[in-house]
Amino acid sequence: MSLTAPPQKTAFKMVGVAVTMGALAWASVPFYDWFCRVTGFGGVTQTAEAGSDVVLDRTIKIRFDASLERDMPWGGFKPMQREMELKIGETGLAFYEAWNPTDRPPIAGTASYNVAPPYAAGGFFSKIDCFCFTEQVLQPGERVTMPVTFYVDPPEIVEDREAKYAHVITLSYTFHETDLPEDLAALTTPATSGSTQNN
Repeated sequence: MSLTAPPQKTAFKMVGVAVTMGALAWASVPFYDWFCRVTGFGGVTQTAEAGSDVVLDRTIKIRFDASLERDMPWGGFKPMQREMELKIGETGLAFYEAWNPTDRPPIAGTASYNVAPPYAAGGFFSKIDCFCFTEQVLQPGERVTMPVTFYVDPPEIVEDREAKYAHVITLSYTFHETDLPEDLAALTTPATSGSTQNN
């Protein structure tokens, strides 16, 4: 028997373990994202193509919150209503306002979002349309009003053993600065000259 066989087998095993761990790490991010979207875990909301066909007599209060990431240069971002009360299944329409008081080139932002209580509400809060689905670009001095259309999904929320005790849901957004779309970035980038001047 060769004395080099055990080290070779050990090396192959170690490579196999490393490959397996790398594959699991790579797959964990999309799997976690999928899991959160399906279950509402961590306050991740759902999306819908249209409103609910069922509207219950029971009402629920929706509160709205907004913030900017620490280094986001927009001047402000806020809900235009602090709260509203809707029947479960009824389609709600809320508005947020953002503005860019700077005179610098356009500033792009993307909103991250969640709902609270996270484990009781995320799986039952459905957005039909939202400014958070796309990147937002504000020109210097521009102020915009951005809508979000949503509903709380019946009858599941009143049947779930935890969610049925939720009487208030808070919808929160945080805007983060992102790179400008390529077409806008090209327009705002100063042209540079390739010519040189000889003295």
